[in-house]
Amino acid sequence: MRPSYVTQDVLERIIDQALEEDLAGGDATSRATIAPETRARGQFIAKESGVLAGLEVAESVFHRLDPGIQIHWLQSDGSQVVSGKTYGRVEGNAISILEGERLALNIMQRMSGIASATRKMVDLLEGSTTVLLDTRKTAPGLRILDKWAVLLGGGSNHRVGLFDMILIKENHIAAAGSLETALDRTAEKGLKVEIEVTSLAELKRVLDHGGADRVMLDNFVSVDADGVVDTSALLEAVRLVQGQLETEASGNITLNAVKAIAKTGVDFISSGALTHSVHALDLSLLVSIEE
Repeated sequence: MRPSYVTQDVLERIIDQALEEDLAGGDATSRATIAPETRARGQFIAKESGVLAGLEVAESVFHRLDPGIQIHWLQSDGSQVVSGKTYGRVEGNAISILEGERLALNIMQRMSGIASATRKMVDLLEGSTTVLLDTRKTAPGLRILDKWAVLLGGGSNHRVGLFDMILIKENHIAAAGSLETALDRTAEKGLKVEIEVTSLAELKRVLDHGGADRVMLDNFVSVDADGVVDTSALLEAVRLVQGQLETEASGNITLNAVKAIAKTGVDFISSGALTHSVHALDLSLLVSIEE
């Protein structure tokens, strides 16, 4: 199911812009080498195991080009696929299929890579109450797809943009003059307020002043050269908060560190790496001519 921020208009705008970028006047190679009436069929094959995401978007790409293209998915968005497995089939006009092939695969590979990375972290959080969040470190123009992929991988969205939550970070504090002033100026704005702190001293100031709903504990976790995770500062921060605010750990969020971070009792873990350091899942489409 689509999240509310993935409206049909926004989705079509993303697809249309991407198609214009790739096709412009059309697929010169396909139109030069293939007879216009040729029909084809193809199989979507996973060349790597992971979590599938972007199938609905890929289908929209093909239908935007040619409503007569038929797609039958053998798996669904958010499902686990095994390397070598066929997860869908397509049939229709050969030129139309080839014109949409690369864009459809690019979208599925990126979204599936994000969903797969998210699922790995979420699985490590099993048994805890800690929720995995994404960030705004997304590909420009593709944010709604990146964040949708996080949901399909089992994670949660932090905020869609700058408009739907107040997040006071160090530059806001510097520009406002102090964290207390920044918090005062967010009063009665009607949005949830989160503030970033980088030390226990700043955290104590936030707790003493009030006005925040959540505190982001930035770089309260350290990982040494040998991969040893130190969560002592985060543990002390969670203890100080004592449930007065929601707590969010950010910085040094790695697969190796996630379990230890969750054991501190922190409410949320946010990871920019889910979307800014994507390993695209290897997917392909093999096409043959219909006899």
